Amino acid sequence: MNKMNVKEKIAQFKIVPVATIDKVEDSLSLAKALVDAGLLIIEVTFRTSAAKESIKKILKTYPEMLVGAGTVLTITQVKDAIEVGCKFIVTPGFNPTVVDYCVKNNILLIPGLNTPTFVEWALERGITLVKFYPADISGGPKMLKSLSGPYPMMKFMPTGGINNDTMIDYLRLTNVSAVGGSWMLPNDLIAVGNFKEITEKTKQALELLKTL
Repeated sequence: MNKMNVKEKIAQFKIVPVATIDKVEDSLSLAKALVDAGLLIIEVTFRTSAAKESIKKILKTYPEMLVGAGTVLTITQVKDAIEVGCKFIVTPGFNPTVVDYCVKNNILLIPGLNTPTFVEWALERGITLVKFYPADISGGPKMLKSLSGPYPMMKFMPTGGINNDTMIDYLRLTNVSAVGGSWMLPNDLIAVGNFKEITEKTKQALELLKTL
């Protein structure tokens, strides 16, 4: 699957669930919860040491899932993510070292940003899909609507403070490909193994997409 195909798939899913997995043994249950809900995409953050092995297990059991790595801060983490089969990389900020490495190696990177200056840095490198983060305190839908004027070629994946009450406002914007967030799979539910509730929360979010 090339970079264009991956970007198209992300836009089709419209929601990118972001998971922080503390225990590798939870990875398959979490993936199954999303699959059962009908959402075959996940972004696993590199905030824990369990990330790499969790991604590996998910892709081995659910090869149909589109899996990305989030909160990627270093080139080493990029290499780890690609090694186990990640199809896209997401960073919280715009680290030129990491960004340029991914561009040079033809790796789909969705860098985090929240200002016009960083939008232009991305465009200069040929990047046309970026993460708008933290979305809720960076101007939200109003800011993204403003950015659509000077940068009609840029697509955004707002993340940070997104939930069922706000996601549709973002997704109605022409420059938003998808929204990202952990509201469907919060850490407290993962910690107690309540994966049925995660399935239900995901179904609720997907049901809202029908209003678009």
